[in-house]
Amino acid sequence: MKLNRIVMLGSCLFLLSAVAARSADADENWQTLITKYTIICFHSEADMSKFDDDIDYSPGSGFTALFGGSGGGDSTTKLVRKIDSLFLRAQDILAMRKYIRKVRIQIYANNDQLQNAYHQEIKSTDSSDNRAWYDFNQHTIYVQVKDLNEGMLAHEMAHAIIDNYFQVRPPSATAEILARYVDAHLND
Repeated sequence: MKLNRIVMLGSCLFLLSAVAARSADADENWQTLITKYTIICFHSEADMSKFDDDIDYSPGSGFTALFGGSGGGDSTTKLVRKIDSLFLRAQDILAMRKYIRKVRIQIYANNDQLQNAYHQEIKSTDSSDNRAWYDFNQHTIYVQVKDLNEGMLAHEMAHAIIDNYFQVRPPSATAEILARYVDAHLND
């Protein structure tokens, strides 16, 4: 009985620390848009509008187009359908249809903000210029609206799908080959 209380107390403390770690995001005024497969985080409506414009994707033919296409609705509804269709397309190309928890997509306004996030999240002093990336530990895709397209987003979604599909994550070189395959065959 006492062991159960200790385990329960430890679990509560862990959850509180996780909430505290994410409270930094709240301090930065992140807004969110939740889709079936993603949580899109952005700072301004202008960033979200540019993100929507950058992702020029409409589902192909077949079941997804018939029932999940970008048909009627307001611009937010259309964006949600577009992003979810892109995620499903990446799963289809990989033949890796499996439930994974919603992947977070953090949208930055420019390259400086994105590189700053990279150095904070990855804890690296590497001076390489990352156009976009997926962080397995945060289950988050990082992008910036000044340099983004649907192929890049599908590529990063593929990393999230691949890294969470297998019980053991594949080598990074293997994951990169598969993610590039998704980007190359997105519109087939």
